[in-house]
Amino acid sequence: MIDQQDQEITLQKIKDAVQAFASERDWEQFHTPKNLSMAIAAEAAELMEHFLWHDGQQSFEALDNPKKHQEIAEELADIIIYALEFANITKLDVATIIQAKMKANAEKYPVEKAKGRADKYTEL
Repeated sequence: MIDQQDQEITLQKIKDAVQAFASERDWEQFHTPKNLSMAIAAEAAELMEHFLWHDGQQSFEALDNPKKHQEIAEELADIIIYALEFANITKLDVATIIQAKMKANAEKYPVEKAKGRADKYTEL
């Protein structure tokens, strides 16, 4: 297993570790796009549950509790792991698709129209 921080490790190393973990357990047979997309949604729901009924400020304050912080971190890790495994099995290059999406978002949400606003691009 890898033991490095964001600034020290490549995305490819993390993707490789996720793939190795699944391969060692013969789980790839279960890792279809359908199953992984559903797993991502299920884990996202578990993450959201930590903030249910909180207002915006309370959602930040929840992270001040070390136990809650750890639980939230674990849910986010589950989401990212499933997303990276989805990228692995679908042969999607994460850096490429993120850069393309960020470029598209920049066009949809130009700074001069979107700055400080939470409106959808069709409402700007």
